[in-house]
Amino acid sequence: MKMSNDLGVPPLAAANRALVEQRLAEVRDGRGVPETLKIEFRGQPLVVEVIDMPVAQLFYNPGTHRIRAQRSYSLEKDKALDVDPWSEESQEYLHYLLTTLPADPEKRDGRFDDLKKSLEDYTQLEPGLITRDGVLVNGNTRRAALKELGRTSIRVGVLPASCTWADIHAVELTLQLRQDRRRDYSYINHLIALEEQLTLGRSLADIARDFHASVKECERDAWILAELRELIRRSSSDTFALRLMDFEDAKEKLFELHRAVKSEKSKDKADLLKEFRLAAIVLEFAKTDVRVIGADFHARFLDQRLPEALKPAVAAGPALVSIPGLNRAVPSAGQDVAVARALTDKVLKLRAVEVAGEKADPSERDRASSTKEHLKEVFNEAIEFAGRDLRVRKKRQAAPDRVLEACKDLQQCITDLVMARGSGSLDQEAFDDALIQLREVMNQLGKEAGKSIELPGEGVIWLHAATVPRD
Repeated sequence: MKMSNDLGVPPLAAANRALVEQRLAEVRDGRGVPETLKIEFRGQPLVVEVIDMPVAQLFYNPGTHRIRAQRSYSLEKDKALDVDPWSEESQEYLHYLLTTLPADPEKRDGRFDDLKKSLEDYTQLEPGLITRDGVLVNGNTRRAALKELGRTSIRVGVLPASCTWADIHAVELTLQLRQDRRRDYSYINHLIALEEQLTLGRSLADIARDFHASVKECERDAWILAELRELIRRSSSDTFALRLMDFEDAKEKLFELHRAVKSEKSKDKADLLKEFRLAAIVLEFAKTDVRVIGADFHARFLDQRLPEALKPAVAAGPALVSIPGLNRAVPSAGQDVAVARALTDKVLKLRAVEVAGEKADPSERDRASSTKEHLKEVFNEAIEFAGRDLRVRKKRQAAPDRVLEACKDLQQCITDLVMARGSGSLDQEAFDDALIQLREVMNQLGKEAGKSIELPGEGVIWLHAATVPRD
């Protein structure tokens, strides 16, 4: 479904328009100051009026980016959504996806239950946003929570009567693709929204501004999505294929993959590194494990451990290249990349069968899971040796090592505080002075880290948030 598509109007559109007009008139004629909501509409700030609407009479937005990737969880229901997004079946499917984990729609999302509990304890703190036809542009998840709580009404701002579906998509992006304290978009849905903006011909600079990101971050995200779509294509068989949502939990690993590939000067080495790291990501290794995989991972650590039965068949490549002085010949770099791609393809296809669940024949699924686990064991052993080798041969990195040493000192400080509390021996004034000095050092560290790292990872993002003064 493309963002520019006109999804039509829901069956209660006329009744909702009449009710909206009635309640807007009541708000304007009532006493006191009417509640309003400020949004961005067609590139300009706009203040809209807020009214109460019946929860049961509103419709989830079938074009919402919040669950765009998760729609593929059930291909049958996804197709029904395209055919009739306003049917009871389609709306129930949207409700279900809004309540489940983005990475695994078979499981309930704890963050949704947190939102539901907050609404139960404190009522609705912020209004949603609807069209006059009764389509929720913002507040889909809140409506789902209120519906489960049995609440009969929801506070919503009302978009202008001239609002089109293009406006709906644009407003939703400006409102919801910004991190807030409710329930952030999943990373994959963020990538899809970025892609849709690019297909509309918008510049990266404009998209970056709307997404509160840098151009470099948007370039990285576009690269990652292109790689994921290629992986899905490579995982595809006549029956099964991976889905974008299957990579939902790999955000930080994909960030590190992008940095590693872009920093590698040799294209062949970059391709080798990319293939084996992608295979490790699909095998669900931790970020610290994936990080030790370099361009020489297969030749030095993996190939000798792979049983012949697990080695993928690769067509004969270019002639062997002899190594001077060693009286030995090895495959050319192009052949190495072909081997790497074939192994990654094998992992992708195994994973596609595994995530298919009940859609796959049980015996086929069991074979795929067993082979995948065997491959993971071999990868794990190779990664252990690669990690040891990396620690032995790489140069000492002063900045990370000093942070780790400081962490050890702070852990000891926690123990000392506990002991001092028991004996009443803590010099509180001296401790407070030391914390002030720590704050100053942390602020300086945050500034220098921000200058040194163009695309920060999770740790640097935390440091920036903890130390950079807010306006």
